Amino acid sequence: MEYVQIFDTVRTPRGRGKASVGALAELSPIELATVPLKALKERNNIDTSAIGDVVLGCVDPVADQGGDIARTAALDAGFDETVPGVQINRFCASGLEACAIAAGKVASGEAGLVVAGGVEMMSRVPMLSSGMPVLSDPSIAIARKSIPQGVSADLIATLRGYSRADVDLLAVESQQRAALAWDEGRFARSIVPVKDRNGLTILNRDEAIRSKADMQSMGALKPSFESYARKLGYDAVALQRYPEIETLKYVHHAGNSSQIVDGAAALLLGSVTAGQSQGLMPRARIRGMASVGSEPTIMLTGPKAACDRALKQAGLDYADIDLWELNEAFASVVLYFQEESGITSDKMNVNGGSIAMGHPLGATGAMILGTLLDELERADKQFGCATLCAATGQAIAMVIERIDGDTK
Repeated sequence: MEYVQIFDTVRTPRGRGKASVGALAELSPIELATVPLKALKERNNIDTSAIGDVVLGCVDPVADQGGDIARTAALDAGFDETVPGVQINRFCASGLEACAIAAGKVASGEAGLVVAGGVEMMSRVPMLSSGMPVLSDPSIAIARKSIPQGVSADLIATLRGYSRADVDLLAVESQQRAALAWDEGRFARSIVPVKDRNGLTILNRDEAIRSKADMQSMGALKPSFESYARKLGYDAVALQRYPEIETLKYVHHAGNSSQIVDGAAALLLGSVTAGQSQGLMPRARIRGMASVGSEPTIMLTGPKAACDRALKQAGLDYADIDLWELNEAFASVVLYFQEESGITSDKMNVNGGSIAMGHPLGATGAMILGTLLDELERADKQFGCATLCAATGQAIAMVIERIDGDTK
């Protein structure tokens, strides 16, 4: 099997995920998912009949996002009717999992070209709309010692001794980096402006960035998860699983947790032969990928194990990786990974992350993979790794190698 190549990556700006204020809320999820698919087709002048599949992550595939949104969006984007589509869900890892599934189709010879990515319209279909029995069904939740992710993030901070100042400082840095990245045009190559039905641009920049965020404004925010953790007994469940701590310290809030947003992204992946037949210039190759399960109560610590496996498959070590993209689900997730791996902040999320720009659940994995590739090219670096934690104790990682423009 040959290396799978990445030919292009595009994404929409992220819009606030509230119907009352979000710029993208007037669109349907199908319309939003169609935006990056059309962009890939037009930017690369693809004969879409050569595309073997469209794989899109979507965490809550119900209501407007239901009915296999990948197939519907492909048709709506003008892809040839012979192109199938499939929606997949691995919670927050769905967008990168879609890319991994697409890569597997190419590597096995099933398809020459595959479009992969994700979509989530959290303003139209709120988080948990499709249900979460691992939390809501006592027969499952009690045995698993299940707690919500926010409480898990505070559990990590408690176990590792991360203070409120620690997590707030990381959040401020994410905001500053994202604002600088936009000011310097670092996202320009991949951003596709979203237009309304009249062709007028409704969003061309990530909407949720708070460029003026500082430690003082962070300090004014109240913890988000303490009240219901105590009220519903999730704190007691956490202490049952980790009796070495006396009490949970609640340090996460709206400012140092990922923001709820709308967004969509897509990448064009394929084999060397298929790319050459379409006149495509490869930008990167996939060197390794892995999905793992991890302890489901603490839930958010899996990226280290996923990266271990992906790096082993790639024949690389942590020191070989020039840039890292780790989804900023919560600030403690990033601090934990850095502590476990030894990765310094100058290599991690250098253009900000989901704390600043938001986390459209089904699309984020594809978005950060595209951001990673763009930054490898901008900074003239070779190797990068994208990774995300996911609900119920899962994680995914993908290692890519940049290809110079003169090399195929």
